[in-house]
Amino acid sequence: MLIIEDNFKTNLKYQTFIALGSFDGLHLGHMHLINKTVELSKANNAKSMICTFKNHPLSVINKEICPKLIMDNDTKVKLLEDTGIDIVNLANFDKDFMKITPEEFIRNMVKCYNVKGIIVGFNYRFGYKNLGDVEMLKAYSTILGYELYVCDAISVNDEIVSSSKIRHLIAEGNIVKANELLGRPHTIIGKVITGKQLGRTIGFPTVNLNYNKEYILPKGGVYYTVIEYDNCLYKAITNIGYNPTVEGGKLSVETHILGFDKQIYGEIVKINFINRIRDEVKFNTVEELKQQLVKDKEYAYNQKIE
Repeated sequence: MLIIEDNFKTNLKYQTFIALGSFDGLHLGHMHLINKTVELSKANNAKSMICTFKNHPLSVINKEICPKLIMDNDTKVKLLEDTGIDIVNLANFDKDFMKITPEEFIRNMVKCYNVKGIIVGFNYRFGYKNLGDVEMLKAYSTILGYELYVCDAISVNDEIVSSSKIRHLIAEGNIVKANELLGRPHTIIGKVITGKQLGRTIGFPTVNLNYNKEYILPKGGVYYTVIEYDNCLYKAITNIGYNPTVEGGKLSVETHILGFDKQIYGEIVKINFINRIRDEVKFNTVEELKQQLVKDKEYAYNQKIE
């Protein structure tokens, strides 16, 4: 798979079928659109391509309302590679890109990337102030000679799948429902940092994650998670919160990994959130906390690795 970061500077010689969108989370709706792109490109002896942004447009337009992202670009690229997509373009949304009119956007896309087919979701918008829409793409398809394919919304249990809905579910702590719409567990990735090591003193050593604050965290509480480290999977319990019983203060992401005793400071781990066990609670004593952690650990031990 070819990965480029191009703002209409490259001219591709081969024909392409291009999927357009933000693709944050690569949820079930996105995957339907992407699979359609791969299918069409193969049927027409062309290359399949994803055109998206390296950064969220609102990070340039208005940082104050820019949403927390569901997925980092590295994870996105790895998942896209598994779909069979040939080319991924992570364009840099900057002030110049922001000023591109919808008409210029379409013409640049067709000219630079030799487009023979464009695949979008039913509510796709583009160009300066989001003035471009599906109807405009349809009108220009006859002028510029490309095919337009509009994918309908995907629903799970009568609920339309969308990145904004998934963000809301994650923020509420409804990880099971969020995972259903994603089609996989919600994950966060980060480097293990040194904590206060108080968990070790009560028999529950934890790894502390230095997470990227641009990405959404589940609601505070205790979760059953599966940890990916060094190509192995481990059951775990992860606490998101302020540790009110023993330390308080700074928000932290701490994970007790079952059957794991390695020192991995400075290394990268991936946390897959599977289910929410309970709220974070301030216990009267450390002993009460320890007793609850024993119950949490037993719960995690009896779960499946997903």
